[in-house]
Order: sequence, then C-alpha cells, then structure tokens
Amino acid sequence: MAPPGGMGVACLWGKDGRRGTPVVGFLALSLLALAVELAAHWNGWRFQGLELHVPEVVEIEGWAHSAYISWMSFRADYIRRPIEFLSKACIFLFVVQSMDRLILCLGCFWIKLRKIKPRIEGDPFREGSGYRHPMVLVQIPMCNEKEVYEQSISAACRLDWPREKFLIQVLDDSSDESIQLLIKAEVSKWSHQGVNIVYRHRVLRTGYKAGNLMSAMSCDYVKDYEFVAIFDADFQPSPDFLKKTIPHFEGNPELGLVQARWSFVNKDENLLTRLQNINLCFHFEVEQQVNGVFLNFFGFNGTAGVWRIQALEESGGWLERTTVEDMDIAVRAHLNGWKFIFLNDVKVLCELPESYEAYRKQQHRWHSGPMHLFRLCLPDIITAKISSWKKANLILLFFLLRKLILPFYSFTLFCVILPLTMFVPEAELPVWVICYVPVCMSFLNILPSPRSFPFIVPYLLFENTMSVTKFNAMVSGLFKLGSSYEWIVTKKSGRSSESDLLTAVEKDTKGITLPRLQKQISESELIELKMQNERQEKAPLSTKKGNKVYKKELTLSLLLLTAATRSLLSAQGIHFYFLLFQGVSFLFVGLDLIGEQID
Repeated sequence: MAPPGGMGVACLWGKDGRRGTPVVGFLALSLLALAVELAAHWNGWRFQGLELHVPEVVEIEGWAHSAYISWMSFRADYIRRPIEFLSKACIFLFVVQSMDRLILCLGCFWIKLRKIKPRIEGDPFREGSGYRHPMVLVQIPMCNEKEVYEQSISAACRLDWPREKFLIQVLDDSSDESIQLLIKAEVSKWSHQGVNIVYRHRVLRTGYKAGNLMSAMSCDYVKDYEFVAIFDADFQPSPDFLKKTIPHFEGNPELGLVQARWSFVNKDENLLTRLQNINLCFHFEVEQQVNGVFLNFFGFNGTAGVWRIQALEESGGWLERTTVEDMDIAVRAHLNGWKFIFLNDVKVLCELPESYEAYRKQQHRWHSGPMHLFRLCLPDIITAKISSWKKANLILLFFLLRKLILPFYSFTLFCVILPLTMFVPEAELPVWVICYVPVCMSFLNILPSPRSFPFIVPYLLFENTMSVTKFNAMVSGLFKLGSSYEWIVTKKSGRSSESDLLTAVEKDTKGITLPRLQKQISESELIELKMQNERQEKAPLSTKKGNKVYKKELTLSLLLLTAATRSLLSAQGIHFYFLLFQGVSFLFVGLDLIGEQID
C-alpha cells in the first residue's frame, strides 16, 4: 500500500492517465494554433523560411491579417528564445547521454576483443580436488504468482549441490489462501523427496519484497550459511547455477555479489516482448558487463544473483524504504567497499511481461524507485570513505545521467519541444537531432541482439512513447509523490521453459500418490486443494479481456498528429514523417494494441 500524499503527479500528469490538465491544455492550444495557421495559409499569409518577414502597412489585409502579423512578431520576440534555450539544453544532454552510450559500447567491444571475463581457476569440482562446498541459502520470494511458482520451486530443487549444504526458503507473501495451499503442497512434495526446503508465510506483509527478504534473513539458522542465492518466482536456474557462481568467491574475500544474466522464454511472443528484449540485452551485455569488468560495481538486478551474507549484513541488510531494494543494497555495499562481478555467460530463464499494462507498471516502479533512492542515499554517498571518482560515478553517471537525464530529455525533446517548434517555426530543431543521432543510438542498442535489427524503427518510436511513463515515474520518485512507493507484482503468464524441464517435472510427480500427499499436508488443506481443482475444471477457458484505453498517450498522439499537420504548411519533410509515425505509435499504445490483453 502506497503512502498518502503527493497530489503533484495526479494534478500534473494525471493518475494512470485519467487526468492530465497541462497535456490536454497543450493539445487545445495546438489545435487552436493549427486553426490559425490553416486560416493564414488559406489566405496566402504564408511563413517563408526561417526569417520573419513583417509586411508593410499597405500589404496588411484587414484586422485578421494584422492580428496574425502581431502573433508572428510576438512569438519571434518572446516565445522563440525560451524554446531555443530549452531545446539547446536538451540537445546538450542528448549528446552527453549518446556519448556515454557510445563509450559503453566501445568498452563492450574491448571486452569481447580481449576475451575478458571472470574465470574460475581449474575445475574445483573434479574428483580428488578436495573442494569444500560452502553452506548456501536459496530464497524464492513470491506473491500471488500462481502461474509460475511450480516451475521456479522445481528448478531450485534441482540445483546440483550437496543436499546437506543448501536450504531453500520459499517466501510466500500471497494473500490468496488457495495459492498458499498450492505452494505449500509443492514445498511438501519436494521435502518428502529429501530436499531441504521450508515454506514461510508472513502474517504482516509490510515492506513488499524487501520486508519479505528481511524477515527471512532474521531466522536463527541463517547464521550457519555463508551465501544466499535469490530467484524471483518466474526464474528457473539451471542445475549447475551454483557450481558456476559460488567458486568465484573462493580466495576473493572482497567479493560481495555474483550476478548472472537473464534469458527470456517468451522474447519472441509478440512485438512488446521483442522490444523489451532489445533493451534488456543491451542492459546485460553492455551496461552490466562493462561496469562489472571496469568498475566492479553495477546495480543488483534483484534476482539470479548470489550474495555473500557478510556483505549484506555489513551493509545494513534489506531496507523497506524504497521499491528498488536491490539497487539500494547494491549502492550501500559499494559504499562499504564490496566488489561485484557479472557473469554474462551464466543465464537464468525468466519471463517478460506480455501485456502493456503489466510492462507499464513495471517500468513505473523501475524508474520511480531509483530517484527516490537517490534522494535518500545522496548524503551517504557524499560522506562515504570511497574515492572521489567512485562518488562521481555514482552521482553523475549511475543516478543522474542514466536514471534521471535519459527520461527527462527524451520526453521533453521529442514530446514537448518538437511539436511546439512546429507552431513556432523560428525555433526549428535541426534534422540531425530528429533523425540521425536517434537512429545511430538505436542501432547501438540493438547491436547485442542482432536478430532484432528489423525492429529498429518500432524500437525507436516505442522508446519515445515510453518516455512519458518513465518521466512521470522519475518525477514522482524524485519529489516523493503519491506513486513513488507503489509496488504492483508484474503479471506473469507462466510460459513454459524448456521441454526437458517439463518432462522432469512430470517424472517427479508420477510417484506422488494420494496417501503420500496426505502425509505431507493436513486433511483440511487437502480438501481445499480438491475444491480448488474442481473449480478450475469447471471454470470456463480464460478469455482475452478488452483493450484498455490510456488517455494520456491518446492525448499526446493527437498533439503530435496536430503538429505533423502543421509541419506540412512549412514543408518540413523529416519533421512531418517523424511526428506522424510517433503520433501513430502513441495511438497504438493509447489503444492498447501492443502486447497481449490476457485476463
């Protein structure tokens, strides 16, 4: 439950697009300006070039012409300069962010050229090596995730590690009692097969995921474990995950985190998942890998990672103060001197959100949380006993450039300034800002996923469309407004992973008979499970729900299409096509025509 307060977001941009007075007002003014320009064009009062031509008195044709000339003089003298100042500021930020992206790509190219990656010396698991398997705790936090709980628990129980050396905690925060029973039965099934696995359910579900993890780490037996591996409910680690990650800690006492890469079972499901795959491939292949190799620091992804428990404890443990507890603990561990490594070749299967509604809520949390965290940890960064360049990297690059500036300039430049310049043509944006640099940056983003090159244009347009949601989230997080502490679990569809995993699950469940199951769970729980199964069998097949309408995106679509129409009067070719396609992109998103609409 999000804390009260912060009317700013609702009044400024609207809550979930229901209101948005400035955007609607901007659209109304644009329509009025378009009507004026069309009337002027119809009467032959055409704007020629970028130089303002004020007709002589004898050339003025009545009061309407005189009023239009006054408007032209006013916008040239008073409106043009603020727009030019704002556009130059955004262009500067745009260039800086593009240079940062280019440097990251060059760093990734250097890593591949020199074949740089974290390595394990020798084979610690060969016979006679005498390797001492450390105690490992495996945590699977979940909340009402009926579609994926079974496959995640199954994958964790198959981890190739001595059974007496690891324990699985299923941290169930579900509010639905029927889902609790299903998860409890799954845990009982694996426990009966000899796996060290426990089920935990909190009565007071405070602090979202951070509160869940913090509660689990308070158990007395945790002191017997050296490392903790964390997997979200839709993640399915391969059996050799621990063997590929844990040995990196050996002989490296300063190492606090080993992060693996995500791999997606549904990346080709629809256009939305394909576009998400482009972003996340760049994030892991370039951002995480480069920062891991050259800085030994990056943001923890919240899952598919192994922490040294000592690093967690010395850094203050899990805190409930933001919705990005993973980034929070990573920053605090970095300030305490702990190092991280990223394993690009160790991949963990997971699932991408397939509906725009789920993706939109996820992105809001991912962009509001970092800004909220930045407010909280800025004093700690400044006073931390680390080098000045590490402080500069955290403040200027990690937070400001990559978390704040990117959504700010993307929204302001392409959704505000560009359409505005169509009605104030004296402040026209150069073509290279509209076309060449964005295409080049999109090209760099797609490099880690070459199969996605056919989607470069939809990717560019969709990223600009998502800048509205990201900007809204960034503002709410930076100023601690109403939705900055809102956590909504991302909806999963429960896509199958690999066929061999499903076959293995079937093999394990064949031997579980009703009498054996009765020994594992109580009679009342068994009755509830039977009733739940009967309801599922009688229930009609799930149908796709109707498309949701996003009014904010639709309003911006009309604004951009209005600006595109105005650009025709000035014969601005590239500006027209960009505004047209971007407006259509907003229209598709506003009508929820991208992704699935699964109930």
